[in-house]
Amino acid sequence: MGQGPTFYRVSLMITTLNEKPTIYITRRIPDAGLEMIRQACRVRLWKGELPPPKEIILREVAGCDGLLCLLTDPIDAEVITAGHRLRVISQYAVGVDNVDLQAATARDIPVGHTPGVLTEATADMAFALLMTSARRIPEGIEKVRAGRWHTWEPLGLLGADVWGATLGIVGLGRIGTAVSRRARGFTMRVLYHDRVRKTGVEAELGLEYIPLDDLLAEADFVSLHCPLIPETHHLIGEQALRRMKPTAVLINAARGPIVETDALVRALQEGWIAAAALDVTDPEPLPPDHPLLALPNCIVVPHIGSATVTTRERMAVMAAENLLAGLRGARLPYCVNPEVYE
Repeated sequence: MGQGPTFYRVSLMITTLNEKPTIYITRRIPDAGLEMIRQACRVRLWKGELPPPKEIILREVAGCDGLLCLLTDPIDAEVITAGHRLRVISQYAVGVDNVDLQAATARDIPVGHTPGVLTEATADMAFALLMTSARRIPEGIEKVRAGRWHTWEPLGLLGADVWGATLGIVGLGRIGTAVSRRARGFTMRVLYHDRVRKTGVEAELGLEYIPLDDLLAEADFVSLHCPLIPETHHLIGEQALRRMKPTAVLINAARGPIVETDALVRALQEGWIAAAALDVTDPEPLPPDHPLLALPNCIVVPHIGSATVTTRERMAVMAAENLLAGLRGARLPYCVNPEVYE
């Protein structure tokens, strides 16, 4: 193991009595968190709309004491090695699949994230995607705007019932549980699959735990809320999609690579499933000419699950709290790799 948080606390006291620590932030975050950091640190901020190129990150971290990054930034072993002064990495997101945790832990660098705060906003988005897809809202909007709405039609844009339907949740963490609570208001039957059975939540919300293959076969709506780990990469590929009902809808508000994109395109084109609604994609973003974007039975929005003012501001504050705690040598309030403190 490298030099731990205690060393850095002492080092910081000795070397920065008259100088603020230097921080690199890979994109502008809400002022609620940014101003906290600016008051305590010298801030280098990437001001571009798109993520900074990796070579820029490598150059910047070489002279920084702390890094505040986004899920779009590849914080791999090369970046962590280049940041020879890094005392803390703070991720402005709950997921950290873009960060090499093993490399950070080997350097005794604590990594922070923003769990919990985006649960309800993301659950709202997942259920909004479910409803929007079921009732074919984008097609209706396009019909009106194109001047093709001529009269009330008995067979026009018929969608799927949500009330009383069967919802299958893949991954019953905070967000999956929050989605299941929303489903109760629509008297939905809720099935779930997770690596660990959650008997307490089952009893509280009346959920049914079943194997993934059975969930895919029975659900009218399949909503993905599992983390992106090696076991879930392309979890929903051709085999899984062919198990689903031809009337089923797939919702992904988790991570894009959980779904095999090429297989999803074929599933939608050939009618293996009825529709898909995606807040995340692989690749992300999709190029404008991607076949998914041309399909009327596919809704794609630009990864806005947590995009409410309140949620994003709270995420910024949490990210700042993690960053500043790490610079002080204190324990991060929201740490992904607490083993660095052992």
